[in-house]
Amino acid sequence: MSIWFKPVSLEICAQMDAGMHGKGTLMQTMGITITEIGDDYMVATMPATPAIHNPLGIVHGGANVALAETVASYAANFAVDFENYYCVGQEINANHLKASRNGLLTATAKPIHLGKRSSVWEVLIHNSAGELCCISRMTAAVVKR
Repeated sequence: MSIWFKPVSLEICAQMDAGMHGKGTLMQTMGITITEIGDDYMVATMPATPAIHNPLGIVHGGANVALAETVASYAANFAVDFENYYCVGQEINANHLKASRNGLLTATAKPIHLGKRSSVWEVLIHNSAGELCCISRMTAAVVKR
C-alpha cells in the first residue's frame, strides 16, 4: 500500500527542483535528482564531482547530508496533504561510513514513523559500487498551512 497522500511522479519532483520562484535550488546546484518512487520509498542521486568535495578530495559530509535531507524532505511532503500541511527538516544526523570520490551516489529514503505532527525517515546512501557510504535519519515537522 502506498504511503503517498496523492499520486506523485518524477515530473512533479523535477518541477519542484526549480523552486517556488523558478530561480533554482540547492538540488539543481548540487545535481540532486529524484530518480525513483516506490510505494513506500523514494530514491535520489547526486554525482560525486569535485564541486562537492572537501579539501581532501572526497565528498564533503555536508553534501551527503544535503542529499539525505533532500530525498527525505521530498518524501515527507508527498506523504501529507500538501494543500493543508507542509514538512520541514527538524533534525538530521548522519554517520559517514566510507569515503566517495567519484561516480554516482544513490540515496534511498524510507519512513520509520509517519505521524500527525512529525515523520522520521531513514536514508541509506550507496556509492556506484553499491557500498553503503552514509546512513542518515531525518525528523520532519508537519506544519499546518
